[in-house]
Amino acid sequence: MIQRIDSHQHFWRPSRGDYTWLRADEPALAPLLRNFMPEDLAPLLRAHGVSRTVLVQAAESGAETEFLLDIADAHEEIGGVVGWVDLSRPSATASLERLARNRKFKGVRPMLQDLPDDDWIARRPRSDALRAMLRLGLRFDALVKPRHLSPLLQFLKQWPQLPVVIDHAAKPPVGAHGSDDFARWREDIAAVAALPQVCCKFSGLWTEAPSAMQRDADVVTHAVRPVWEHLLEVFGPARLMWGSDWPVLTLAGDYAGWIAVSEGCIGGLSPQEQASVWSGTARRFYGLPSHQESHQESP
Repeated sequence: MIQRIDSHQHFWRPSRGDYTWLRADEPALAPLLRNFMPEDLAPLLRAHGVSRTVLVQAAESGAETEFLLDIADAHEEIGGVVGWVDLSRPSATASLERLARNRKFKGVRPMLQDLPDDDWIARRPRSDALRAMLRLGLRFDALVKPRHLSPLLQFLKQWPQLPVVIDHAAKPPVGAHGSDDFARWREDIAAVAALPQVCCKFSGLWTEAPSAMQRDADVVTHAVRPVWEHLLEVFGPARLMWGSDWPVLTLAGDYAGWIAVSEGCIGGLSPQEQASVWSGTARRFYGLPSHQESHQESP
């Protein structure tokens, strides 16, 4: 079985109360308004040869990051945590230094797609906080939509040494590959990909497809393929990493279905290139131990 790393998954407990986007008055989100914890994901990881995951924040809260680190410390399969720190606050450097004392803290993710200012990333992060990220060996996950790619490009050019990964390929208009919006995404993501410090997650795309397409994995594969082909052209397999975006994925499909959709794209590569997308890129980017090393570390 192919060894995989899931570079993007979440756990949450809604009763904690800091998931501002997970609203009870949004009927479409109703299936997500329950606990999603390691025991829910573990059978899916075993079934699909996923040896490790990267656990990503889902709340603009330092308390949630601590919650995720506690989970990660108790579960070997979680190779790293991407947490939340407000990089615009004077306290950001101290927060980064404190969190980085945990070996599983790998980076930060401001929830850029939800901020009122589309150009926040180009103007607001503090230089001392970004220098601390570099010093501490941390990474930056960019949760963006296509409209954020231009200001993100400004930020990337200002900080060429900072390792950055684009979550969910910047959420392109899946299923609209002949449209002007898709053409603009192609152009803007290519400009970002031209910078060598940037990787991209092949994740979160099933939920970006129109609802009429979402229940047919073959239709989703056809809709996602133009996105995949462009990502492959501009990033190459060495800078692409696979992720599930579970449990958000469950709004549209399921884990096995996304594996199948992804295999329909990734399976056309050479064995070495497939290994990069399924696991190698995530391992290198996040500094994750190999499968053998993680077992050696266990008591």
